[in-house]
Amino acid sequence: MSTSPAKSPMRDALVAAAFQLFLERGYEQTTVDDIVKTAGVGRRSFFRYFPSKEDVVFPDHEQALSQMQAFLAASADTDDPLVRVCEATRQVMRMYADNPTFSVQRYRLTREVNGLRTYELSVVWRYEKTLGDYLRTRFADRRDGTLRANVVAAAVVAAHNHVLRSWLRSGGQGDPLAEVDRALQFVRDTWDPAGAGAEPPADRADEDVVVVITRRNTPMWRVVREMESSLGDG
Repeated sequence: MSTSPAKSPMRDALVAAAFQLFLERGYEQTTVDDIVKTAGVGRRSFFRYFPSKEDVVFPDHEQALSQMQAFLAASADTDDPLVRVCEATRQVMRMYADNPTFSVQRYRLTREVNGLRTYELSVVWRYEKTLGDYLRTRFADRRDGTLRANVVAAAVVAAHNHVLRSWLRSGGQGDPLAEVDRALQFVRDTWDPAGAGAEPPADRADEDVVVVITRRNTPMWRVVREMESSLGDG
């Protein structure tokens, strides 16, 4: 993507012209020359902002990825990494929610054009990789660090995309930020290191647990003997 400012009147005009033509003529039938003519600018201006026609369909993702990377890079050692990746993912949902009409139009377009679906999957993969890279660093001291990082990153992206697709299919109705908060809380509840998914402490992981069932009035010496027998010491 260009190093030019992410937001500019010319850039917005190119996006608006492109989607006007996509809706009128279809994506495949619209050329870059058609877009620049409708926007009233030259081809050089188009490629200053967008490397290809596909990129004009996803004009905000490069900036969103950069913001996500910066947000995660600014994380302190004391920050909960799971909370941090959920907050970073919420920022992506806000990008969609800030312009629901455009988001719905793009969703409908990508459902119709196979090439755009493939492009969209590559964008999703880059978000997941960004989250995974951060988590692998934060979980580096765990025996299951790489596995945990990859699975958590995939779960966070899946939760986000579940809400996003439902919201887009509804035509942009409702509050996607509230819904994604609930979905991400589900991920946090599932993968919170303090919860059930936590790895047992190394010095206790292999300890035996013995349960002895006996009558209330059984002498203690007999209870001890039964325990020793269960442990193989009797």
